[in-house]
Amino acid sequence: MTRTSAALGRIQPSATLAMSAKVNELKRAGVDVIGLSAGEPDFDTPDFVKEAGIAAIRNGQTKYTDVDGTVELKDAIALKFKRDNGLAYDRSQISVNSGGKHTLFNALVATVDVGDEVIIPAPYWVSYPDIVNFAGGTPVFIAAPASQGYKITPQQLDAAITPKTRWVLLNSPSNPSGAAYSFDELKALGEVLLRHPHVLVMTDDMYEHVWYAPTPFATIAQACPDLYERTLTVNGCSKAFSMTGWRIGFAGGPAWIIKAMGKLQSQSTSNPCSISQAAAVAALTGDQDFLEERNAAFKKRRDMVVAMLNDAPGLNCPMPEGAFYVYPDASGLIGKTTPKGVKIDSDETLIAYFLEEARVAAVHGGAFGLSPAFRISYATSDEILKTACTRIQQACALLK
Repeated sequence: MTRTSAALGRIQPSATLAMSAKVNELKRAGVDVIGLSAGEPDFDTPDFVKEAGIAAIRNGQTKYTDVDGTVELKDAIALKFKRDNGLAYDRSQISVNSGGKHTLFNALVATVDVGDEVIIPAPYWVSYPDIVNFAGGTPVFIAAPASQGYKITPQQLDAAITPKTRWVLLNSPSNPSGAAYSFDELKALGEVLLRHPHVLVMTDDMYEHVWYAPTPFATIAQACPDLYERTLTVNGCSKAFSMTGWRIGFAGGPAWIIKAMGKLQSQSTSNPCSISQAAAVAALTGDQDFLEERNAAFKKRRDMVVAMLNDAPGLNCPMPEGAFYVYPDASGLIGKTTPKGVKIDSDETLIAYFLEEARVAAVHGGAFGLSPAFRISYATSDEILKTACTRIQQACALLK
């Protein structure tokens, strides 16, 4: 009677959400803990976006919409892709979903069968392999360590592709590392993919507008136009527009994939929230100038966090080029012992020590497929970040 499905048994709960829940539990108990595990901007949704949502409620836009997005929002997304990425998509090539995770889920579940392989560079966002596993596919990981700037090489990609490869999944800027591929780096990966016409390409560009690199953001269909017909370009409103709770993700790509995603969505969630869709139209078509100001704030935080973590004994923190995460290499702390005599034998043990000793919550590198490391989100105030990094420095110094 209590049996659950085999598909459910192939996945694990999200490690990032589990840590966030633990932080909330500790705070409710009165513990002075700093949570740096959640990937959520601390900035509020822009007022003009909120006003559009309020207007939608007052105007009665509270009914069902087309399953995979309103005409107005699809047109706004098409405008965004053309304006920001030089990519032309019509309405039949655009899908709107309840958040970026939903977009990825729909695309993979609608196209992956048992025996199909999906190439995922590591470190990776925690949900990628679990969604592939749920669909019955096989995740194939390519290790991209700190020595490579947390980015895969064309040679690694070529070696990983087999006749069973269904998708290659790219994420730039990356969650968890903040690593960002340049136009030329994407073009080089694209040249490899052109030699393997059976492989589809999915690019998760959710952090497109949280960008610090000296060269402009690029997505792979832009860098390698010959891949356009087999590339799904995924994005959303959550990060750039501080709309995590509004739950709007979207994708542009081949009409047959978009149609398949819509078919799946018609039997699962139906349409995304009508009010959120109206707000997303305003976000994508309104004034974008605020993005630069917020980017400057994130960059300042990044610089401080990287500097402070590199001053912590045993940590090596590369400088990310986008997103709002750092991913310090913790190799120098493995094998050390805490003041209570506990041996740090993994990055999971390390973040447990940070939580107990420093009252700072991070997410261990094992959850992202590359150890020993951990992820910290710097999407919070300068003051909180300075306190958290000071605590981490002190905790590292206590290890022997």
